[in-house]
Amino acid sequence: MLGYYTADEVRAAEAELFTRVPAGMPMRRAAFGLADVVARELRERTGGVAGRTVTLLVGSGDNGGDALWAGSFLRRRGVAVRAVLLAPERAHAAGLAALRRAGGRICHVPATIAELVVQGAGALLGTPDLVVDGIVGISGRGPLRPVAAELVAGVRCPIIAADLPSGVDPDTGAVSGPAVRADVTVTFGALKPVHALAAPSCGRIELVPIGLRLPDANLIALEPRTVGAGWPVPGPFDDKYTQGVTGVCAGSATYPGAAVLCTGGAIAATSGLVRYAGTGAAQVLAHFPEVVTAETISSAGRVQSWVCGPGAGTDAAARDRLAEILATDLPVVVDADGLTLLAAEPGLVTGRTAPTVLTPHAGEFARLTGSEPGPDRVAAVRELAESWQVTVLLKGRATLVAGPGRPVLVNEAGGSWAATAGSGDVLSGIIAALLACGRDPAWAAAAAARVHALAANLAAHSATTAGAPISASPLLSHLREAIGTLRELAA
Repeated sequence: MLGYYTADEVRAAEAELFTRVPAGMPMRRAAFGLADVVARELRERTGGVAGRTVTLLVGSGDNGGDALWAGSFLRRRGVAVRAVLLAPERAHAAGLAALRRAGGRICHVPATIAELVVQGAGALLGTPDLVVDGIVGISGRGPLRPVAAELVAGVRCPIIAADLPSGVDPDTGAVSGPAVRADVTVTFGALKPVHALAAPSCGRIELVPIGLRLPDANLIALEPRTVGAGWPVPGPFDDKYTQGVTGVCAGSATYPGAAVLCTGGAIAATSGLVRYAGTGAAQVLAHFPEVVTAETISSAGRVQSWVCGPGAGTDAAARDRLAEILATDLPVVVDADGLTLLAAEPGLVTGRTAPTVLTPHAGEFARLTGSEPGPDRVAAVRELAESWQVTVLLKGRATLVAGPGRPVLVNEAGGSWAATAGSGDVLSGIIAALLACGRDPAWAAAAAARVHALAANLAAHSATTAGAPISASPLLSHLREAIGTLRELAA
């Protein structure tokens, strides 16, 4: 598993590191790693290193020091380096001296935005092959200040961020104004929440070890091979019942497709048995004749988990079906219309002792809690999980999964191909199938999110390397390929 560490956790680990190594060594380790990534990017983008040009945007403090030291290392490799100092009087002294000794050029930024506009950002930036963002580090909060924002707006080449993109919150990934959007982010010592929660702002992530001793993380990502290794497949003595039987209560006359998509997700996820209860039996059987159907929950037969809510309606009959399922001692996934019903009657779920997984998007989360998730999505999802004593999957490009008293799991999808109608119905079916196999609720939700995102990516790129928009049906059709891909990683 990959851990993500808050600014406070990283600072504490750095303080401990400083007691074990000579002064200045951690910064030079970080800067050497940053310079190495910059050199590789120069080679890949321009065909060489020597004779290329790099501009450093340098703020005060250690983040600026990292950039300055990296600039000195690049000068030794023949790179023309220009450092633009946003706070000359507070620039890192040792880093600045090192760059000067190496022959780097130093430029000072005007004190006011009016003066910068007159001078022109382009005149300060030059015409570099790459820009290094060393404006602020993990201690920074809030958007870029006007002068820095004007400089960043004038950049016309790829940007490599030192530790994190300036202007993006390190702990929440929130962007509240002007900020850097990097092509590559080189982070030092540890991954930070921003790298998962604001991945579009970070670009590709490169981690440079500097010797930190880190605690157990409170924000974790399941690695793909871990998902593949834990995915349930038939054993030598399994039959259709021992692999888990999933119950699906979804769809209605208005939304019969939800029944098809949710059931399809459960079918594709595992090799057991799926039972469907509801009014969409004809449509489900037309797509999946292997499903066992019934009109009511009580007549559906024995199952090991239920998924309830997608397209199921919010009338009194739908409420009664949800209540009947939640009254069992089985694991239950509640999605879509089921969440709307729970928002009106939380008592249906808050007293349950059996595993319960809620899968809201931001709007459904607001209905459940009375407020939007806000900029700190991790804190919001953790609070709902603790308050209701359930597992919560909050959808998004960075999907979050929180269970009571446990670290939050994050799945950064790498894109937004799954942002299409009906894809959530598929996801809820996958989670329910994993629960039927006996998987832990948080693991089931996070692993399902990983496979779901990969299936969307495979579907989007099935006909073109550039990718093309998809709908939920091709996403569903690529689920087995996604599972197989992850299992190959674990082989």
